[in-house]
Amino acid sequence: MPRRTEVTFPLFEDLKEKILHILTSRVLLLIVITTVLFGILLHHVFELQIVNGEKYLNSFETRIKKEITITGARGKIYDRNGNFLAYNKLAYAVTIEDVYESGKMKNKNLNDTIDRTIRIIEENGDNVMSDFRIELSRSGNYEFNVEGTQLLRFLADVYGQAYIDDLTVRQKSSTADDVIEYLCGWDRFRIGEYTEDDKKDTFVPGKGYTKEQLLKVLNVRYEMSNNSFQKYITTTIATNVNETTVAMIQENSNELQGVSIEEGTIRKYEDAVYFSNIIGYTGKISSTDELNALKEENPNYTINDVVGKLGIEKSMERYLQGKKGSETIFVNSVGKTTEIANYVEAVAGNDIYLTIDRDLQITTYKILEEHLASILYSKIINMKEFDASAVSASKIMIPIYDVYIALFNNNVLDISHFSDPDAKENEQAIHEIYMEEKAEIMDHLREEFLNEKTPYKDLSTEYRVYESYILDILYQNGLIQKDLIDPKDPVYISWTTEEEISAYDYLHYCISKNYIDVNKLDLTTQYSDSEKIYELILDYVFEKLDRDQAFDQKMYKYMIKRDKISGSMICKALVEQEVIDVTDEEQAKLFGGKMTAYTFLMNRIRDLDITPAQLALDPCSASCVITDVNTGDVLALVSYPGFDNNKLSNGMDTGYYARLQADMSLPMINFATRHKTAPGSTFKMCTATAGLMEGVITPYTRFTCTGVFDKITPPAACWIAGQGSHGSLNVTDAIRHSCNMYFYELGYQMGSNGDTYSSDLSLSRLQIYADAYGLTDLSGVEIEESAPSFSTEDGVRSAIGQGSHSYTTVQLSRYVTTVANSGTCFDLTLISKRTDHSGILLEEGGAKVRNQITMDPSYWKAIHQGMRNVIESRSDYADLGIKVAGKTGTAEEIKHRANHALFVCYAPYDAPEISIVTRLAYGYSSTYAATTTKDILKYYFDLEGEEEVIKGEAVRLEGVTAQTD
Repeated sequence: MPRRTEVTFPLFEDLKEKILHILTSRVLLLIVITTVLFGILLHHVFELQIVNGEKYLNSFETRIKKEITITGARGKIYDRNGNFLAYNKLAYAVTIEDVYESGKMKNKNLNDTIDRTIRIIEENGDNVMSDFRIELSRSGNYEFNVEGTQLLRFLADVYGQAYIDDLTVRQKSSTADDVIEYLCGWDRFRIGEYTEDDKKDTFVPGKGYTKEQLLKVLNVRYEMSNNSFQKYITTTIATNVNETTVAMIQENSNELQGVSIEEGTIRKYEDAVYFSNIIGYTGKISSTDELNALKEENPNYTINDVVGKLGIEKSMERYLQGKKGSETIFVNSVGKTTEIANYVEAVAGNDIYLTIDRDLQITTYKILEEHLASILYSKIINMKEFDASAVSASKIMIPIYDVYIALFNNNVLDISHFSDPDAKENEQAIHEIYMEEKAEIMDHLREEFLNEKTPYKDLSTEYRVYESYILDILYQNGLIQKDLIDPKDPVYISWTTEEEISAYDYLHYCISKNYIDVNKLDLTTQYSDSEKIYELILDYVFEKLDRDQAFDQKMYKYMIKRDKISGSMICKALVEQEVIDVTDEEQAKLFGGKMTAYTFLMNRIRDLDITPAQLALDPCSASCVITDVNTGDVLALVSYPGFDNNKLSNGMDTGYYARLQADMSLPMINFATRHKTAPGSTFKMCTATAGLMEGVITPYTRFTCTGVFDKITPPAACWIAGQGSHGSLNVTDAIRHSCNMYFYELGYQMGSNGDTYSSDLSLSRLQIYADAYGLTDLSGVEIEESAPSFSTEDGVRSAIGQGSHSYTTVQLSRYVTTVANSGTCFDLTLISKRTDHSGILLEEGGAKVRNQITMDPSYWKAIHQGMRNVIESRSDYADLGIKVAGKTGTAEEIKHRANHALFVCYAPYDAPEISIVTRLAYGYSSTYAATTTKDILKYYFDLEGEEEVIKGEAVRLEGVTAQTD
């Protein structure tokens, strides 16, 4: 084998040695660098910190960095004397944060946690928040609690549309049930159960939940979804929870993932029922539209902010809302804060002082309530029925059976409790009668819809009520698509106007014309004949009626009218449900048959155990505005009835809100600023001003009242017609006697041009002075107010405050204030001043002068003297002890229903301080408004103390002569 010869190259060997040296050095350097980097990395291992969504490791422990916004305390609200009306109180809240890992079970786990948390909260006597736009009606059905643009905005938010116009036709026409099913469905929050396994096609929305519980869980999920665009934002489930709830949540924190207790503040309102219609309430921002509107004022608002929703809380939002602060916090894996950095202090909002006098406001409210009760106490008679069409409005009486029915209709009695296991003897007896009657009524209705087919006009009154209600169900739930119906359709007219066809015929016609939304029916096949669809409509209706409280109330009405349920049983149920608190002696008489139901209920009304608002019979509402005539400051702005705004702030009590919405006395309507009626004869001072200023009359011009004004067709009558006439009067006399005919003539002459009369000319000249008195625009008060309506028809009748005139109480207050001070028309105000949280004055409030009426002093004297003469002619004001000038007025709104009662005045006559406008809605007679105002004057001028003007009971008013002007 040949020997191998090794050849060497000295130059190459030298190069090789240098290369190896370089490589070795660089490897060593790389090792060193790697070791250093690894050491640095090791130093930071296991600290998980999130900075704007980025994670890193540090200090062998999990840490989370959160940017926290600190809300500045909301400003306080005081009355003019520094009494608290609204303030903030420290409280605990239950919150939840979405910390759940995405995946198949996320929705189920999150929904279960929310449901369990809600149960803990409610089992310990606390309430969950709800700003959701769907609620359960008293009939147990889902319904929207907003309408119009607000409803469309809600639907746009639900379906993820940026603008209302982007909604599809189907989305726009969604019912509350449609929205619930969509949000609970597979593609949204999956609130429900699977019938077999965890597959989409076996999922049933809502299954396993009661309607009430489903709505509560859905409310939280919907709020969480609104927050989903921001990391680490919590959603509040309940506020102002008690210590037991706090303890229970904390004890179960391991199972309630993401749920925690946070310390914060809640809004508290003092003397809530008296001030709620002025102060309003707060709540979370509820829509993107609301948020966008607020951001135009202040870009720092977020969807979770609490803002004013009504009243002063809303109108003064820009000042009451505090300035936000912030801080950065670091928490470890068990939620303990380890570091706080970058702290910026929040600043409290401004404090608002109102012009309202707290004591005057409260006393006036109580006076209104007592006088309404006195009218009811005087008008209720021991009869089953009363024909209001057979008498004049002032002589309408209230049969006691209407009182029995009102206790059911306005939910004074809880009819759902009649079937409870702990229901008492009379409750159980009423329920047994109800069950028997309902079965009979349902059978009768089915027979009518299937076989009898009676034309609507031939039905009994009771069954017409039932059928109308059934059709309303079909309209309101979108089963009959009313927007598809031509109102001129002969069949539609035959059903709605002529009432000549049966419900059977009408529904079959709707089916034939494809007015029925069959998607809402449980159709097993795509195509079904009309009889099958009709059958399913009936199934739908009777399923609804089975749990419909509003329908039950209608049945109770006729059970009472047929004496199936007696007045005695109803009174005993009131006692059993502890709606009223009576003495043992009186209770023994009632249950022992020694006191009639009529006497028992009359005693309750007399003692205000049952209030006018609870009965919601005429009259049940009233308003009064008291204004400083020299400054335009509103000293009292009272609306009866009121409500407890504490239950609407800090997370709405949905049960209470639902009761308010169903309350027939309309407590959430501010009757001082929102309720408009004709001014009646209180407008005559405006007409007098127009006549004097236009040169149509002088203070000495006389017209003769004959009782009937026949220069127009049809003729217009004076209120005295049939009893006589007023004879010859000047303008002062005409105001004193409230002579319609004088002002008819004045209105006629203002519209005359030679031998021709123009109603439009009369109205145009009258409107100039209505505007001068501020009756053509808003009054100036800083809360919600309906726009005034100056009459657009019949210049002659408009001259006495009829026509189509319509004004709020506060608008009449500005007008009468201008009369009282002889021409200074203010933009009225509720704001006295604004300070910062430490009391430093930022802005003086006060009314601004809108305009000045410059008029000959003799003209003012003629008007003032006429108003003074009105009071001097009243025997009930003779002993008052202070000179008052005033004017009565009545306004008919609905035939065969009591008239609205008005009284306007100012005092003292010689040196006016205040004006008062009192309106009793459907209060029968202006005399009642005048006697009510007399008690307010006594209190304001210290002629009597509160304990004297507030008697604590209603009194009979037979001795008072009802005025009819």
